[in-house]
Amino acid sequence: MSGRAVVGVDGCKGGWIAVFRLPGAGVEARVFARIADLVDLLPADAAIAVDMPIGLPERTGHGGRGPEALVRRLLGPRQSSVFSIPSRAAVYAVEEEFTSVERWYEAHRLASAAARATSEPPRAVSIQAFGIFSRIRELDGLLRARPDLQARIVESHPEAAFWRLAGGQAMATPKKVKGQVNPAGMEERRALLASCGHDRAFLDRPPPRGAAADDFLDAAAMMLVAERFSRGAAVSFPDPPGRDAHGLPIAIWT
Repeated sequence: MSGRAVVGVDGCKGGWIAVFRLPGAGVEARVFARIADLVDLLPADAAIAVDMPIGLPERTGHGGRGPEALVRRLLGPRQSSVFSIPSRAAVYAVEEEFTSVERWYEAHRLASAAARATSEPPRAVSIQAFGIFSRIRELDGLLRARPDLQARIVESHPEAAFWRLAGGQAMATPKKVKGQVNPAGMEERRALLASCGHDRAFLDRPPPRGAAADDFLDAAAMMLVAERFSRGAAVSFPDPPGRDAHGLPIAIWT
């Protein structure tokens, strides 16, 4: 194991759930309202893997930015969990907090119009992607304001992480079915995480307040990606990563 702090992060209802191990300490899980609060708490060399897109292109092609298409082909029945991220213009089309359902739909319409204008073939914004736009902007703003973080905060994806942990095999069962947690899928992932170094008793704990059970397991998987990244064993899709107009990397690491 690396002597650096390693951190796995996922967006959640309460903000960001982090599963982390500091040098000489056990694994912990906490929810932070802002990702900057988490980064400021950590040692300056901490390696962080986050389940959130990093790098926003000016235009997109079929399948999103590029990394999504590369990862989907590996995941078999789990490929639908990797949704396409549109252009920077679409993500930033509306930056306000929504005060009504009507405004939410209007904002989705505006983001979709921007996405269609910057994609080939023209493609609207999925509801899943739109739901995390505010988190994407938060992380994007942090990385542009603090370029030094770009070398140690990497994007990953839970199902791609589980695929790598399982030796190149996609998970057999989904984490959720019709929006509800699937016990069989959660157990499959807990067992895999335990076999790869996480303490089973830790994985069996309730998630921290503000995070769901699947967010907790996803962050635990992200921590193992961060651990591999810290010792130079992680793999990026594509390899090498692309770059957006602001110099941010565009790649999914496993």
